[in-house]
Amino acid sequence: MRNDNRRILLASRPTGRPTSANFRMVSAPIPTPGENEVLTRTLWLSLAPYMFWRMRPEKSYAPPVPLDGVMVGATVGRVVASRHPDFAPGDTVLGGGGWQDFAVQPGAALQKIDPTDGPPSLALNLLGGNGLTAYAGLLDIGRPQPGETVVVAAASGGVGSIVGQIARIKGARAVGIAGGAAKCAYVTGELGFDACLDHRAPDFPARLAEACPRGIDVYFENVGGAVWDAVFPLLNDFARVPVCGLIAQYTETGPPPGPDRLPGLMRAVLSKRLTLRGYISSDYAALRGEAMTALRGWLREGRLRYREDITEGLENAPEALIAMLDGRNFGKVLVRVSGDDAQE
Repeated sequence: MRNDNRRILLASRPTGRPTSANFRMVSAPIPTPGENEVLTRTLWLSLAPYMFWRMRPEKSYAPPVPLDGVMVGATVGRVVASRHPDFAPGDTVLGGGGWQDFAVQPGAALQKIDPTDGPPSLALNLLGGNGLTAYAGLLDIGRPQPGETVVVAAASGGVGSIVGQIARIKGARAVGIAGGAAKCAYVTGELGFDACLDHRAPDFPARLAEACPRGIDVYFENVGGAVWDAVFPLLNDFARVPVCGLIAQYTETGPPPGPDRLPGLMRAVLSKRLTLRGYISSDYAALRGEAMTALRGWLREGRLRYREDITEGLENAPEALIAMLDGRNFGKVLVRVSGDDAQE
């Protein structure tokens, strides 16, 4: 076990696309927990597109990471020391330790991980925030009905891959959008979507229209940009659009070029009676128990599959996050910060 605490800080705010210069790694003493606190050693760190927003200074649903502050992130950790009655050394827990080897966290903010659920990393993926985000956004906002067409952006990613599989479980037709032939083959061949379109293809809008001959009833938005432009004309009357992410727009420094398209959007919202609703997973904390029960059941029945994109070493987290902007990730993005005690 390490005798120091490596921490990755936000060194500067990006202007447009983030670079490695926006991050800085420092070494600090291992902290000591106070009353009702727990010291955890990070095993797994989750990376997600929302982190781009947290690097910027604009007002959002959560405060920005302060300069010289530890980058935020959900973690799976091993309890090293505890001053909380519910946790003991050796427990494996889900928390928000951020980009560092060790973190002191309030015991009230931690959840024990059930070892019977499978690999601990699943608590950051299908049986964690990704699963809740997919379940709540699709079923509460999207409300797919049997026979309807559900289109999912970033369909090979951590959230989108779950959304399309749940849509199929609910009897809907699932059409994925992903970047590249390999990802599309995975989405249809492994995940069981009915179709998948490569958004990089020059005739992508035409191919999407061919794949959705009856239009689109639910569009799960993860991307924005040109993908939204292709989806928008195909939305049916009363279509529902859960807005989970807009990764194509996270590095913009101003309004996009071209004419103002807001009037056309608002006209369609009115005339087609569309529902567009943004949300974040914490909105659905009360639904977590229901979601995890359903997801565990489908996983054990073999009706849900997942893929992890693993980067080794905390020091490589910045590059792994930046790679998301290029779509280089394939599945849920995780950083293995340290190995399991039982294997060391």
